[in-house]
Amino acid sequence: MVTENADHGTAGRASGVRHETFTISRHVDAPPVDVAAAFGDPALRRRWFRLPGADASYDHDFRVGGGETARSTFTALDTAPERLEYRSWYIDIAAPHRIVYAYKAIVDEVLRWTSLVTVHLRAESEGTRLDWTEQVAFLAYTGNGDTDLAHLRGATRLRLNGLDAVLTPPAGSGRRSQHFLRRQ
Repeated sequence: MVTENADHGTAGRASGVRHETFTISRHVDAPPVDVAAAFGDPALRRRWFRLPGADASYDHDFRVGGGETARSTFTALDTAPERLEYRSWYIDIAAPHRIVYAYKAIVDEVLRWTSLVTVHLRAESEGTRLDWTEQVAFLAYTGNGDTDLAHLRGATRLRLNGLDAVLTPPAGSGRRSQHFLRRQ
């Protein structure tokens, strides 16, 4: 059950909006240029960034002022199908060091949340340090909203696991390079 603009009177919520920030940091076993390529190249991006469900469609324009639109229909066991929509726009791209974008998540034509995401990439021993910081405003909650942040953080971790998988070369192939990534 989704509650729209409910004022629960707890810290972090004002006028029915719940504000949260989280950061996920991890080592990626690839150079920053390859990690940035996995964000920008549509074929690579489709391998790790997907909406759940069926009949998904994607349109991606990786440039400042561009963005991405993704739509799908998700059906869980014993529930009605949900129409999912993701719309983003790129604010700053300083590849291979930084990507800043905003997005909104819409479920069944209800704006559920909007976020500002900063992805910071730094070269480190044997790869890249990726710091994903997301500032989110939840506008419509699931139930009382207490699980929404955990759900979003978990979904983000799953996506980053997919990014890791895209950047991992087949066994025995040696070091990866941007050339390896583009051939897939």
